[in-house]
Amino acid sequence: MPPTRLAVFDLDGTLIDSRRDLADSGNAMLAAYGGPPLSEDAIASMVGCGAPTLVKRILTAAGVDAPVDEALPRFLAEYDERLTHHTRPYDGIPLVLDELHADDITMALLTNKPLDQSVRILDAFGLAKYFRCVVGGDGPLPRKPAPEGMRFLMHQASAAPGETVLIGDSAVDLQTSRNAGVGICLARYGFGFAELVAADLRGDEVVVDTPAEISGVLHARG
Repeated sequence: MPPTRLAVFDLDGTLIDSRRDLADSGNAMLAAYGGPPLSEDAIASMVGCGAPTLVKRILTAAGVDAPVDEALPRFLAEYDERLTHHTRPYDGIPLVLDELHADDITMALLTNKPLDQSVRILDAFGLAKYFRCVVGGDGPLPRKPAPEGMRFLMHQASAAPGETVLIGDSAVDLQTSRNAGVGICLARYGFGFAELVAADLRGDEVVVDTPAEISGVLHARG
């Protein structure tokens, strides 16, 4: 197995714990329609496929009959005001990124979150400097689990699939890695991991319990 040249990170549930701010924003949107609030766990379980899908899932779960194209701007506006109220990088993430940067491993971000909000969160915590390229969910490329975003990042870094690892926490990330033919490191600490079905795992995935383990996984390759 060739050494890792490109590490592509997911954002929510991998680099940052954004559960509370996403849940508060979703419930503020529901309140505008007179809908009942949902639990933080319930909304967190809906994250991963982009804001339009998240909004649709929240409305459906709350029994609110509102068009997604009307509710989506409401949600995004609410979330825009809360991006970093409670959101924080997971413990150890800045140190991991610093280690990988020192070892000349190229890093990129692939998220289904809108690009502007993603970059603002990275900037807020001083993480933007680590990522050569950021692909968000509202650009011209299809959202994960489609492989086009990953292929674009590999092309930008001149990295082959065998030299690339996706670090994520969800079934969407797992399927993305398979669609693009790259390695996968799944973060059990992330809130998307709870939705992974054990039967979907083939046994060749690497699973970490803490961010501190990510560096060792990437360096063990090759």
